[in-house]
Amino acid sequence: MILAAAHSPADRSEQYRARGWWTGEALTDRFERLVTAAPDRLSVIDDRGVSLTRAQLWERAGAFARSLAAVGVGRGDVVVVYLPNTADWQVVFLGVLRLGAVPASVPMTTDAETLAHICELTSARAVVAPRRWRRHPVGEWACSALAATGRASAVGTLDDDGWHWRELRGAPHAPVVPEPVNHLMFTSSTTGLPKAVMHTADTLGSANRAFAERFALHEDTGIYMPSPLGHSVGAWHGARLSLYLGATLVLQDVWDPVRGLELVDTHRCAFTAAATPFLKDLVDADWSGPRAKLSSLKTFLCGGAPVPPVLLDQAREQAPNTFVTVLWGMTEGTGTTCTPDSTPEQLTGTAGKPVPDLELTILDRDDTGVGELAMRGPQVFVGYLGQDELYQSLLTEDGYFRTGDLARIGEDGYLRLAGRLKDLIIRGGVNISPVPIEDAIAAHSAVRRVAVIGQTDDRLGERIRAVIEPSGPPPTLEELNAWLTERGLSPRMLPESLVVVDDMPVTAAGKIRKVELRRMLEERR
Repeated sequence: MILAAAHSPADRSEQYRARGWWTGEALTDRFERLVTAAPDRLSVIDDRGVSLTRAQLWERAGAFARSLAAVGVGRGDVVVVYLPNTADWQVVFLGVLRLGAVPASVPMTTDAETLAHICELTSARAVVAPRRWRRHPVGEWACSALAATGRASAVGTLDDDGWHWRELRGAPHAPVVPEPVNHLMFTSSTTGLPKAVMHTADTLGSANRAFAERFALHEDTGIYMPSPLGHSVGAWHGARLSLYLGATLVLQDVWDPVRGLELVDTHRCAFTAAATPFLKDLVDADWSGPRAKLSSLKTFLCGGAPVPPVLLDQAREQAPNTFVTVLWGMTEGTGTTCTPDSTPEQLTGTAGKPVPDLELTILDRDDTGVGELAMRGPQVFVGYLGQDELYQSLLTEDGYFRTGDLARIGEDGYLRLAGRLKDLIIRGGVNISPVPIEDAIAAHSAVRRVAVIGQTDDRLGERIRAVIEPSGPPPTLEELNAWLTERGLSPRMLPESLVVVDDMPVTAAGKIRKVELRRMLEERR
């Protein structure tokens, strides 16, 4: 049996409810009222030109919920949403919620092995996926992942003819996700396998409300979303926020900056949240449209990877009508941003200040005020599915969650990040664990020791760098990556640079000292 826990100490839960931060309102109930109020308002449009009004989205979601029920999916069952950024994503997501099942949203870059882990971890009852995605047989991956669990399940695949269901025989099983969890998101960990982050309608609704208040968002605020809806940024600030507000969601699936500029201009989008590479590409793109670049966009939240000050300056110069701010947050909770009244130093030198109702503190600070950043508040998650001991170990006695980030908070209340306790590499806003890459490289006959670390990059924030201590003639980067590819490592996990060292700095127990290694490489530059 998978143990799961959804924790928010009773005193704080009562406090959040008393203050109106947790209302108990389901996202489906809120959106249904918006449908009744204005059924013909546009709800979602994608870059294929497919558009749905509120009423059409609601009706199609209801039909999809019935199709889920017909293959045995019930209340509390986990449905993995493994779809690209199209209007179908919203239909499926809303349909899962209407049924009372729990969506587990994953980005399309999730590989077969990781998908199998997610299905096992969550006891998934169904996976919804396209038959193929960018030449990958993701529909087959979904079938294999569910079949490996040995439980009764179903796979829904989408192609030009519509939905096709395949039921897989297996042992019956009860849902393992505790009430009132109603959305699972996934984040990388130092073990290399994703953790299932449990959120409720209250935690996610609090986040939507906080950002809506800070940036004056409403149903007339068109939301442009190039970020994958399967990622927390896309789910929070795209899929859920649009349903929460009743705003039109404009989706882009295949990334092309000029096409992105066209979508924003055509649909007069006013809000977006995306990782640093998206902002950089939009800034660098040539634009010859009828209006100024990003003229309708009022707010751009940029996060997921460090944002160079020069990029912020360039963005503000090219899009003077757009408020561009760093966004700090994590799948477990969000977040901090600057505000229009922030000073120039705060805009370029900080990660902003907490959104309403979020509390931050610094633990174990040094003499410069830097320590581990911790947070608590109504937007913070309620546990890791099946990993309650890990969750409890990251909570302080007074309920703060340890983020693993190093930071200090200035007298002005603004957050200044100073690095990470974790070794995760954040490439283009996506967390990549070095563990599976290191494990794969360590199997190479010419490698004695290996460390995989992040290399600072202006566009992506970080790139993957492999550092090896060879046991013989070292491989070249091309030879190493060819060898890793043959052994099934996905392209997004391949090192982008290779450094060979004579001796790796290690502890007495043989563990590589990555902090010292980074310092050593910096001195070699």
